[in-house]
Amino acid sequence: MAGSSTTRASACSLLLLFLLFGFSAAMDILVGGKIDAWKVPSSESDSLNKWAQRARFQIGDHLVWKYDGGKDSVLEVSKEDYEKCNISSPIKEYNDGNTKVKLDHPGPFYFISGAKGHCEKGQKLVVVVLSPRGGRNTGTNVSPAPASAPVPTGFEGPAVAPSPVSSATALQGGLVMLMGVLAMWVF
Repeated sequence: MAGSSTTRASACSLLLLFLLFGFSAAMDILVGGKIDAWKVPSSESDSLNKWAQRARFQIGDHLVWKYDGGKDSVLEVSKEDYEKCNISSPIKEYNDGNTKVKLDHPGPFYFISGAKGHCEKGQKLVVVVLSPRGGRNTGTNVSPAPASAPVPTGFEGPAVAPSPVSSATALQGGLVMLMGVLAMWVF
């Protein structure tokens, strides 16, 4: 039975490896999909919100902005400040030119440019983070945020379509199935 214990040890090692890689699905996402995207859009179709509507953001993902920190900044703001382009009272302010923001709860995140007049010309972004897997949104409204940051009623940011299963979610599902098969085989 020495071979059986070696097989079990190998299977357990393989299972641990799948667990480590299967649950690291958070991603760094370059805003706009390109380095120079944080700028006043040249047209409505060039809006970052058009890009955000096509993307699916998960809790744990990081948004990454690349821009000239000497000329611009990224402000995380409330919905009201987003709508009014109010740069005077941001929730958070970033001006390092290489900004990375963790999306740590479901619901909308609002960002505007800190450069005077840029927000009014369309340099702003709403990102909607999907609820965790068990409570994925199936309608067009956003999922509720934690009590400390309620989702405003009448949200008019990008619509959230039913989320297709991402490749990371499919990979996790496959890994869970494989772990179950391995567990039955080993034990």
